[in-house]
Amino acid sequence: MSNQALLPPASNTRRNLTALWTIARREVARILRIWGQTLVPPAITMTLYFMIFGGLIGSRVGDMGGFSYMQFIVPGLVMMSVIQNSYGNISSSFFGAKFGRHVEELLVSPVPNWVILLGYVAGAVLRGLMVGVIVLIIAMFFTPVRIPHPLVTLSTVLLGATIFSLAGFVNAAYARKFDDIAIVPTFILTPLTYLGGVFYSVELLPGWAEALTHLNPIFYMVNAFRYGLLGSSDVPLWVAYVLMVGFVVSLGALGLHLLKRGIGLRS
Repeated sequence: MSNQALLPPASNTRRNLTALWTIARREVARILRIWGQTLVPPAITMTLYFMIFGGLIGSRVGDMGGFSYMQFIVPGLVMMSVIQNSYGNISSSFFGAKFGRHVEELLVSPVPNWVILLGYVAGAVLRGLMVGVIVLIIAMFFTPVRIPHPLVTLSTVLLGATIFSLAGFVNAAYARKFDDIAIVPTFILTPLTYLGGVFYSVELLPGWAEALTHLNPIFYMVNAFRYGLLGSSDVPLWVAYVLMVGFVVSLGALGLHLLKRGIGLRS
């Protein structure tokens, strides 16, 4: 019988909450300690996007979906920053812990696997939210920003950040060297993001391209978030939520399976 089973339920709960808080606090401390690398670069990058695409190019594009081009790209750019930073945070942090053999200490401890996974995911989601808020504030300097559907806005950004935090965890678990954690963002995540309706409406595409776009999961997240900020979407909202919840469940189950089996984690 395990030590965990011998402890009373109250002790188990207290210990698990302490472990969860410790892991999440360490991740947050890491984000804030190197804020010049975690928070400043996305702010600069998105400012350039707003200036070039929204200001210079947007004036020539005109309206998009009944909104000015600057307003149209705000939800996509916010969501893009949330996705990239959530993914990048956990993939680098967890792989660093694996490389430094810190993960092995967690795996042999009485802390449940779901606590380990949730702790790392919480830190990555928080970084995504922090960057998202920063980008949204920057957007306010370029165009009026209103949030007609705050619950949709918040739930979408939380689900999107969770999905890509879990995906980053899986990437870090399988990665054998630091170069491996850059392959997925470079060759998969970035193309899917740019082709996910961030800068254009799917209605502008030819039939075959529109059909391919509907196979892109980021397309649904961007449009759900656009509905929260603008009240307009190219896809039914319920479809986006079903897809996002499905990804959270499946990637969460995969992450727990990797921790349980120690796949890519034990030497």
